[in-house]
Amino acid sequence: MRIISICPSNTELVAHLGLTEQLVGVDDFSDYPSSVKALPQLGSDLAINMGRVKALAPDIVIASLSVPGMERNVQALEAAGLPHLILNGQSLADIQADLAAVAAVCGVTARARVLNAQIDAKVAELKAIAATVSPLSVYWEWWPKPIFTPGGVNWLTEISELAGARNIFADRAEASLQESWETVVARDPDKILMAWVGVAHDKMKPALIKKRPQAAQMTAVQQDAIHLLEEHLYCRPSLRLIEGAVRLGKLLHPTAYAHVTVPDWLTI
Repeated sequence: MRIISICPSNTELVAHLGLTEQLVGVDDFSDYPSSVKALPQLGSDLAINMGRVKALAPDIVIASLSVPGMERNVQALEAAGLPHLILNGQSLADIQADLAAVAAVCGVTARARVLNAQIDAKVAELKAIAATVSPLSVYWEWWPKPIFTPGGVNWLTEISELAGARNIFADRAEASLQESWETVVARDPDKILMAWVGVAHDKMKPALIKKRPQAAQMTAVQQDAIHLLEEHLYCRPSLRLIEGAVRLGKLLHPTAYAHVTVPDWLTI
């Protein structure tokens, strides 16, 4: 098949299904596996060049609604009459369902079943460890101004639980919510986890949070517990979130998670 992916997480799902060689084009931000950077790049995931997409004559375009604004891509695909599959993973179960959906369209359902069974096994392993530790409260920041943070229906809330932690906004129904800094201060997390969407690791500075009003009274700031995390392991609804969960467990509870390894099947 001739596959086009217009979202980095979709590209990663395609790759984990062993279909990288069938990709004929990707969005500008797709970067894993590294070989996809040599493919035709079709614009940012919020501004895809549909003329270039159509010229590549895809059998399927794998689109996404994981970021506000992506619906414009779907509308353009429909207007162009291009065959497409829309993914919108918010939870780990959603991501497993998306994996199965891509596999079904591309004729590799057996591969998806194997991967989903491996995910289930790793999640069960992490849950068992998490049950043995005292959970830490964490604040995830994935955009600084205005502040956006994950709510209860979100993979980062699940990842937190697998790593022995509790998202301070897990009680909110939204997948992603705009929140005030004053509310973050009032909830006083044990740890602050910075993973700004689309922002390079070296561009995120803990000092930016420390300068905010009342930050000095927060437990995480007083204990210098502001952690910079890799955007590609925490902000994309793909299988790489499992690696993120393992690494977060080791960060928050190094002794309890010391023996846990990143599964070989995650490496492409």
